[in-house]
Amino acid sequence: MCLFSEVTKNEKRSPLKEKPLRNPGQSLDEQLDQIKWDMLSFLLAPLLLVFLAIWEWWSWYLKSPPHPIAATILAIILLGYCIPKFFKLRRRRRNIELGRDGEKVVGQALEGLRQQGCLVFHDVVGKNFNVDHVIVSTHGIFSIETKTYSKPTNVNSKVTFNGENILVAGKSIYPSPVEQAKASAKWLCCDILHESTGKWFPVKPVVVFPGWWVNEQKTGEVWVLNPDGLKYCIDREPEMLTEEDMHLVVYHLSRFIRATG
Repeated sequence: MCLFSEVTKNEKRSPLKEKPLRNPGQSLDEQLDQIKWDMLSFLLAPLLLVFLAIWEWWSWYLKSPPHPIAATILAIILLGYCIPKFFKLRRRRRNIELGRDGEKVVGQALEGLRQQGCLVFHDVVGKNFNVDHVIVSTHGIFSIETKTYSKPTNVNSKVTFNGENILVAGKSIYPSPVEQAKASAKWLCCDILHESTGKWFPVKPVVVFPGWWVNEQKTGEVWVLNPDGLKYCIDREPEMLTEEDMHLVVYHLSRFIRATG
C-alpha cells in the first residue's frame, strides 16, 4: 500500500488541458520529415554496398579470398535503383518546401486579420487532404487554398482567372485549384460544421497565390486572389454571422482540429 501511494504521488501529467491548434504548413512539414528519412535511406544503402565492393577489391589486392565481381554487380544494381529515387525525392522535397513556405507566408499575412475581429485557423486536416487556412468572421467563413509556384524569369508572369479556369504564366495547372477549393469548402460546410452544430454556415472557397500578380476574380463562387487582397475583399462582404454564431463555429472547429491533430 505504501509503495502504491508513493508511485501515485510521483506521477506527473501534462499541464495542458487541450492539444494546441496546428501551425501553417504543418502537414507539409510532416511530409518533409518523412521525405528526409527516405532520402537518407536511399543514399546510405548504395554507399554501404560501394564500401563493400571497395573492401572486396582491397581483399583481392591483399591476396585474401575475394568476391569483388559479385559485390560490384550488387552495388551497381542498388545504385541504379537508389540514385534515381534519391533525386526524385529531392525534387519532391523542394516542391513541398516551396509549398510549405507559401503556406507560412500566407498564414503570417492572415494573422493581421485578427485585428479586425477575425479568427484564423491553419492546416485543418481531413482524410487524405487538408484545408490550408480557415477564416471565421462576422463577414462569413472562408476556406483558403494556397498555391505556391516558382516564377519563370523570362516572361511577364501573372495569374489569370476567367471564373472557371486558372492560368499560371499562361499555363493551366492540374489538379484544378478551383475544384480543390470548392471541395474543401463543401467539406467544411457539410461534414464538419453542419454535422457538429446542426446549422448551415456557407463557406466561401478562396485560392491565393503568394508572390504572384493576380488578375483578381472576387465575384462568383470562388475567389482567386493575392493574399494581400483578402482583407479588402472580406471587409466588403456584408455581415453574415452574428457574434453568437461566430463563437459557435469557432468552438466546434477548434474541437475538431484538436481531436484530429
